[in-house]
Amino acid sequence: MLNEISPGIFDTRYYPYQEIGDEDFLLCYRDNHLLLKKSGEDYEIPRKRDFIESIEFPVYLFSINSHHCFGLIDSQVNHASLEYQDIFILRNLKNKEYAWIGSVGHQLMSWHNNNRYCGRCGSKTELKKEERATICPECKLLTFPKISPAVIVAITCNNKILLAKGKNYKGDFYALIAGYVDIGESIEETVVREVKEEVGLDIKNVQYYKSQPWPFSASLMLGFTAEADDTQQIIVDENEIKEAAWFSRGNLPHHASNVSISGDLIEAFEHGIF
Repeated sequence: MLNEISPGIFDTRYYPYQEIGDEDFLLCYRDNHLLLKKSGEDYEIPRKRDFIESIEFPVYLFSINSHHCFGLIDSQVNHASLEYQDIFILRNLKNKEYAWIGSVGHQLMSWHNNNRYCGRCGSKTELKKEERATICPECKLLTFPKISPAVIVAITCNNKILLAKGKNYKGDFYALIAGYVDIGESIEETVVREVKEEVGLDIKNVQYYKSQPWPFSASLMLGFTAEADDTQQIIVDENEIKEAAWFSRGNLPHHASNVSISGDLIEAFEHGIF
């Protein structure tokens, strides 16, 4: 999965006001685009040495293999050897470390950009020195990075799995039913509710699988398996789902890759793990 970069070492500890070295990574974002350096047929994350311009007001993010990573947002940096690409491209980079830091950097810099002003009194915020948070100098409101819990579930019946195409997918592929945890709701209750809302099925034997941080939506994806009777009528929520159907093991359609927990669950089913 995207976050599985071993033997690479990803360190999220917060160290404010680090000095940028030439070998440190610089993550420059413009909306949903990231500045990348072309490397053969692939791309890599540029380092400080790749920039001619002076860098103003970088934000320390994290480190990868002891190299610090800094972020810039709404950057006007331009360089002949660098180009902005949609962050969706990160899912397909060959270097998984670059894919991961580019993704998490986008999550953190989006949070930073969205909290430059206090949500309570409107004053300009500051970065807190002791921890990763913004603080309002006027009313002292603390704001931490947002992480939204969400569930994703592989629904099976004997040797079949339910797959669906979402209306908001970037690509023509099948994936699993997923949705955000609501206020006052347990994750198990969310699984049951989301399946009922999106495809109209009643499920049983809900079992936890594993989790995955998903920076593109600032989510923590909690993976589950469940069973359903395939004689039930599938009734899709047309606001969320294009189509949904049962598919047999060994005859699955084009589906999400194992970069995501959706693809990981589908491949686990295909290989008979559950």
